[in-house]
Amino acid sequence: MHSLFHSRDREGPPAVEVVPTVFPTISGAQVAAEFLGQRVAGDFYDAIRVSPERVLIGLLDVAGRRENNRHILPAAQDLFRKAGTELFSASDINESEAMIELNFRLNRHLIELSTEVHSCPAFIACYHETFGTLCYTNAGHIPGLLRDSKGIAELDSTGLPLGLFSHATSDARIIGIEKGAALLLVSRGLVSCEGRHNGSTHEFGLEQVKELFQNAALASAQTLCSSILSSIAEFSRNVPACDDRTALALLRAS
Repeated sequence: MHSLFHSRDREGPPAVEVVPTVFPTISGAQVAAEFLGQRVAGDFYDAIRVSPERVLIGLLDVAGRRENNRHILPAAQDLFRKAGTELFSASDINESEAMIELNFRLNRHLIELSTEVHSCPAFIACYHETFGTLCYTNAGHIPGLLRDSKGIAELDSTGLPLGLFSHATSDARIIGIEKGAALLLVSRGLVSCEGRHNGSTHEFGLEQVKELFQNAALASAQTLCSSILSSIAEFSRNVPACDDRTALALLRAS
């Protein structure tokens, strides 16, 4: 399971941070995540076992600064775990229907948690160990990147970001993850981070993330995340971070 890390600002009450510490062991696959620097915005990730054959993963980005959305993050994580376990625990479920329902509940919960609008792009997926399949929704998030023997494919948006409209829904899709393939999820703050070179400022961009991913060694999910974030740190070393920079990877063994 994961833990909640409590930190204290110089002023104000303790802040509750969502920090996964131990990812579930997955038969024939690995999952890991890492973030760069200090948390300043609303990224959070999670991965939990929801049945003997299924692991649920998610990368969410609640809009706003950390000091303004700190009450939303742990509540969203709590629902992610409880509803995810409830919806995906049975062996004979329709995974697409369960994923759509999970997104619907998260969307309504985010709206109920605050009087302000907190847009929350989210990529949520359920990996099936036996079949090597991934059922996912992409609610307005940066495209997930799937690297396999054919190259890199983008897993584009299937619906609007969570937290905007109470009855909004997001479609679910199912894909196969071949042996030796990897899924990479990155936050908007990572893609949009800026670096200053030769007197001008440039955005890192999704194409550079794809290039790094294509050339990265797939030794482990953790080393993949680390290599991506190391390149980001080098690129943006002269520009202060203004958003969270997070990477999450799922790697199926060859």
